[in-house]
Amino acid sequence: MVAPAAWRPLGVPRRELCLRHTMPVGQTFRWRETASGAGYVGVIGGHVVEVQQLGEADTQYRVVASLEGHAADGPSVDRLVHDYFNLGTDLAALVEHWKGQDGRFKALVPHIPGARMLRQDPVECLFSFVCSSNNHISRIHGMVERLCSRYGRRIAGAEAAAAGDFYSFPTVGQLGAATEEALRADGFGYRAKFITGCVDALSQKPGGGDEWLKGLREVDYKEAVQALVELPGVGPKVAACVCLFSLDKHQAIPVDTHVWDLATNYYKPELKGKTLTPRVMGEVEQAFIDRFGPYAGWAHNTLFVSELASCQELLPVELRTPPKAKAKRKKREVKAEPKGAAKKEATPKAKKKIRVTGKPAARKEEGVKAEPAARPAAKAATQPKKKRDPFEDLWD
Repeated sequence: MVAPAAWRPLGVPRRELCLRHTMPVGQTFRWRETASGAGYVGVIGGHVVEVQQLGEADTQYRVVASLEGHAADGPSVDRLVHDYFNLGTDLAALVEHWKGQDGRFKALVPHIPGARMLRQDPVECLFSFVCSSNNHISRIHGMVERLCSRYGRRIAGAEAAAAGDFYSFPTVGQLGAATEEALRADGFGYRAKFITGCVDALSQKPGGGDEWLKGLREVDYKEAVQALVELPGVGPKVAACVCLFSLDKHQAIPVDTHVWDLATNYYKPELKGKTLTPRVMGEVEQAFIDRFGPYAGWAHNTLFVSELASCQELLPVELRTPPKAKAKRKKREVKAEPKGAAKKEATPKAKKKIRVTGKPAARKEEGVKAEPAARPAAKAATQPKKKRDPFEDLWD
């Protein structure tokens, strides 16, 4: 078994890269916290990489294991890791500019430093976010790992330094082995047809799907979005995620329910009460661009991370977002039967009409989760309260 490579410094202080505010916040799904809690381990290209925060001064990394034929150390690995962490962008300088543009950002950033945007492989990013529709973060992690273990290549040698097996993310060609039936059996649900549909569409692109996606880095933002939304299962939000997290479109704003709340509470209150259509999503995005400029997506990331339950506790009380008030349900009025009226037996057809179901409808792309079916009061009273995952509703 090959020993892990030596630790190497990234040369960035915590204000430029805070792992806690970058790795587990929903822009990537390949990283696990190490058993010691001192860092994270995940896959970059053909390498299993471990990263650790060194206080405020620096972050270090080491290659734990690599695919056969991939060098585990040297300048090429340094370039790969630096590129993945987008270290060519001076986040600290951007933050100073944004502090002058927005009072809320200025108040938040001392508590949420180093929320950096990653530069992921476009194929990995695209299929990860196709899995994200109507989903929560822990389940997305599971789906992405199953895609890798079924269709990627196992990276041997990481077992001693990191718990579990690690796999490279499959190429478009490797994903061609997946069938809709197999993916459904593996728990992907209606997303299975979007994964296979994306693979089919990408396989027909000139030069192959992997290179075609990378080529979108060279076109402007609107052209990239238009190309992406033509793929099965990709709507405006997923397209914006892929653009921001892998295609160098730094102004992209993925508008989900969390960003919608941010926009209507602090930046575009006149949109409250409107339906979140593609046109309105464009207005939200433009509001952030008008405020923060060409790197608005990076600025929005700090604001987004500050809204996560795990980060709200880091904020002083006056900066925390108040929890939403639960809407009161109206009680149904039961009309009294006229005296002497015979009760009609409900037919099976009538029962079917009044049955409530919580199963969400399959949709082309991301949407709002359906309300779960109401439980009987007696059962709810005895049901133990499930501990809430702080990221559970991340991609509503």
